[in-house]
Amino acid sequence: MRELLDRLETWYRDGRTFALATVVSTLRSAPRDAGAVMAVSADGVALGSVSGGCVEGAVYELALEVIAQGRPRTAAYGISDDDALMVGLTCGGTLEVYVEPVDPERYPEFPELIAALREGRSLAVATVVATPDADRLGTRVVVGADREAAGDEESGPVVLALRELLAADRTTLVRADGEALVPVEALGVRQDEIVFVRSYVPRPRLLVFGSNDYAVAMARMGALAGFRVTVCDARPVFATAERFPDVDELVVDWPDRYLAGTRVDGRTAVCVLTHDPKFDVPVLVRALRLPVAYVGAMGSRRAHADRLVRLREAGVTEAELTLLHSPIGLDLGARTPQETAIAVLAEIIQARHGGSARPLSLTDGRIHR
Repeated sequence: MRELLDRLETWYRDGRTFALATVVSTLRSAPRDAGAVMAVSADGVALGSVSGGCVEGAVYELALEVIAQGRPRTAAYGISDDDALMVGLTCGGTLEVYVEPVDPERYPEFPELIAALREGRSLAVATVVATPDADRLGTRVVVGADREAAGDEESGPVVLALRELLAADRTTLVRADGEALVPVEALGVRQDEIVFVRSYVPRPRLLVFGSNDYAVAMARMGALAGFRVTVCDARPVFATAERFPDVDELVVDWPDRYLAGTRVDGRTAVCVLTHDPKFDVPVLVRALRLPVAYVGAMGSRRAHADRLVRLREAGVTEAELTLLHSPIGLDLGARTPQETAIAVLAEIIQARHGGSARPLSLTDGRIHR
């Protein structure tokens, strides 16, 4: 959605109706996760993707029908491995897509969603995507972590449950069961009213400490992977906008002091690339005691051994040392700063999602966990 914001905002501001197709459920090896979107304008311009190419043509035609009829629709693609080629989803998985018309009259909450994405605020959009009551289809509630609900008149326990899903960064199908929201796997599982909850949370942070060529490559690769990138170094001669033109934040400060004053969370990755004990030891002491997703430090095995001694002398426990990825990155045989950044980013992704880090050709079972 973030990649489409500029065009969608223009369409919406100009009063042009467009269709927004959203993956609401997947099973087995579907190529895109729930929440992937594709937009189609009334004059036939398509943006985004719901399947990586497998069923875009069919979704495109459905989107044009939705614009013409002015009513939301759902569609399922992929039935079985034997039939997948026939229905268009060549990977053998299944996915369900909800397609809705969007314009100022039918989606008045859309500017709030755009603003939240631009400003890095958390927001959950809960949309009725299946219901016996045709008049309820497409109604929605917009809930923020620190704002009142907007849209359909819901309150109390349901809004609290939506906020819990938002806090957990959950995008899922649910049905109301009394005062609770119960996850469901697919639209066809039950005939009850089904709601798709799409959680939008700020991009995860990547904190890069150091300003050498490896940091330059790491910042670029991190931005490409969707991180909000901060580069911090105490030396102003190296931490310059010319060296780091694409970062979200460039900080000239001592790394440990900056880390002490910035906000981190369970999705934050910390990469210490300074190669200098007076910088990396203090920031690692602090980072290893924070609730972050990843802490890595660059250096040779000799530098790593020396670093461990210094960290123990600084009071870091053995349990805290187990959280340190050092030497940093996966063993890809990387040589250049760019290749090294790929190896580091691969390790961050592996730590985040729990992959085996083995070649897929040597594994079996589901590719997407």
